[in-house]
Amino acid sequence: MKRPRIRTRLTALYGALFVLAGAGMLAFTYFLVQQSLTDRLTGPGVSVQVGVTPSGSPATDPTRTSGGRQVSPQEANREFAAQEQKFRHDTLDSLLTRGGIALAGFTVVAVGFGWLMADRALRPLHQITATARRVADRNLRQRIALTGPPDEIKELADTFDSMLERLDQAFDGQRRFVANASHELRTPLAINRTLIQVALAHPQVPAQTRQLGENLLAVNTRHERLIDGLLTLASSEQAPTARDPLDLAEMVRHVLDQHANPSGPRLDASLHPAPVAGDPVLLERLVQNLVNNAVAYNVPEGWVSVSTRTSGDQVELTVTNTGPTVPAYEIPVLFEPFRRLRDRVASAEGTGLGLSIVRSVAQAHGGDAVAQPHEHGGLRVRVTLPVRDDPGPTSG
Repeated sequence: MKRPRIRTRLTALYGALFVLAGAGMLAFTYFLVQQSLTDRLTGPGVSVQVGVTPSGSPATDPTRTSGGRQVSPQEANREFAAQEQKFRHDTLDSLLTRGGIALAGFTVVAVGFGWLMADRALRPLHQITATARRVADRNLRQRIALTGPPDEIKELADTFDSMLERLDQAFDGQRRFVANASHELRTPLAINRTLIQVALAHPQVPAQTRQLGENLLAVNTRHERLIDGLLTLASSEQAPTARDPLDLAEMVRHVLDQHANPSGPRLDASLHPAPVAGDPVLLERLVQNLVNNAVAYNVPEGWVSVSTRTSGDQVELTVTNTGPTVPAYEIPVLFEPFRRLRDRVASAEGTGLGLSIVRSVAQAHGGDAVAQPHEHGGLRVRVTLPVRDDPGPTSG
């Protein structure tokens, strides 16, 4: 059962409190009026003896009533008492009926005002929720900046802003550390590569030394690729500063041309216009990582299928390949940094950052990346990105 929203519960609480207060006031008024009528109708000033002689003895002469009928004094007293009771009953009944109608009408008005007041009271919470959602979209620079009296809600908003400030500083420090460390590591790796290449260029290098140098050069290249991946991952974990209009289909076509190899897997493409806006460098790296993974982790005489299309307000890029069977429970591991499947650990080419960078770049651009096993082995990775607001003309 779905729980009512807090605005509805507050309105119901306001209405219930008003009904209880109104019912209590009506009951108290009823009691006071009843007591007042009892005092007035049975008090000494109203108790009149009908048919009493000046000497104080009861008179035996008949008494004429308001209707012209002659009755005895005892009957006249009984009629007067009955009229008193009727007047008292009618008065209290009228008070109860009209008071109940008035209470019902004011309850409706009170519930309406309660609904408006609940919305006004919860407006700061809506602002906090909206900011939290923007922060969840990887924008830690958002702040609530709530204005108003220093009450409990403003204290909550200020505490939330302080937490965001500390998180923003922590993530910035982490990104700076990764970027600085990567830059510092690039220099010695570049020097090592140069020294190895110079040594291998000597014509009199022994065969064993040449083999060792080639192995060292391959290891150095892998380390350089790892450092480059760390830099890309660090830069993709924040919103891109450049948002250039581009067609993702054209970018995919360019990357596929680079991977065309007769001895490699067959490349199939179904490219439809996919207008997006973002950082061209990061988006090209996203496409390259997807295609690289699909080609590297494949089977002999396998194939890679790449498609782009626009669906509603999203652009979809799907890359499917043949390859080893991937268990569904190991899919989340593929998107974690430095995590690979057990049968991929032996690969000297991979760094364990490929799909991590893909998801990070997609999320930085307001999209996402998901994967699922292909029914005939291999993997299907689908990246969704927001479609460009003003697509303009694109080539098919």
